[in-house]
Amino acid sequence: MSGGPALITGITGQDGSYLAELLLEKGYEVHGMVRRASTEKFERIEHIRDQITLHQGDLLDQRSLVDTLRASRPTEIYNLAAMSFVAVSWVQPTLTAEFTGVGVTRILEAMREVCPEARFYQASSSEMFGKVREVPQSEVTPFYPRSPYGVAKAYGHFITVNYRESYDLHATSGILFNHEGPRRGLEFVTRKITWHAAAIKYGLAKELRLGNLDAERDWGYAKDYVEAMWLMLQRDSAEDYVIATGEAHSVRECCQIAFEEAGLGDYERFVIIDPAFVRPAEVDHLIGNSAKAKRDLGWEPKTSFEELIRLMTRADLQALSPS
Repeated sequence: MSGGPALITGITGQDGSYLAELLLEKGYEVHGMVRRASTEKFERIEHIRDQITLHQGDLLDQRSLVDTLRASRPTEIYNLAAMSFVAVSWVQPTLTAEFTGVGVTRILEAMREVCPEARFYQASSSEMFGKVREVPQSEVTPFYPRSPYGVAKAYGHFITVNYRESYDLHATSGILFNHEGPRRGLEFVTRKITWHAAAIKYGLAKELRLGNLDAERDWGYAKDYVEAMWLMLQRDSAEDYVIATGEAHSVRECCQIAFEEAGLGDYERFVIIDPAFVRPAEVDHLIGNSAKAKRDLGWEPKTSFEELIRLMTRADLQALSPS
């Protein structure tokens, strides 16, 4: 399959930018779908803008999806576009359902019409497990989502399974656990922590406000995880895969590592617990079992949690450095 046109929705996001780089390295002709916005946000792909073709489209607009697929003629489609922030899904639950849930149906319908022979990747999420039924979570663990985002992702996941089984499409869902990196948005807790550690170091901020320091997640490096997406679409049969490190770490640990890397010592001097950042419903012990991915795809995470937080902190220190 390598080298054929590939379409990435959500190409301007963290995962989209890393995936675009990976596909370019592998010799693909890379296309990206972007929404028309009053402020264009292309900083994550600015360094490769001249190597990719961008198309205007929107998961809320069926016609634009059909037009984008006709123009790009992809052999592989990676649907990474979504309302990606769990906290915002409580503020905009209906829009989250439209984008993150029903939007998947729209792009699958467009694919069925334009390029049914293409291979499709759906970005599912560990947030679908929510109030977990077992630890660790695998491909057969029942879902119990605890946010509008998780509910919408569960819809997107099952509609992908249904289109695969009903229309014989090569459609795969990757159930990715939390994955971070220097390109992560500042609203996500890991990047919020590493950015604030750097900002406090340089006197640009005085404190860091967080919610539940004991919340634990299975955090990996986004650059490792996009490789798993690509590996899934190279298989002859489409199946769903959990992608995770198999280790859980707390927000508190993230603070300890980031503030140490920034040379600030004890994080407790700077962190303030703020009830405003506590979720209405917290998910439980999210930790993934990616044994199937290791067996079928030969995929394993390359970057440890500590390495990840340190590299993110160093990137923020470099970006905010006054010199």
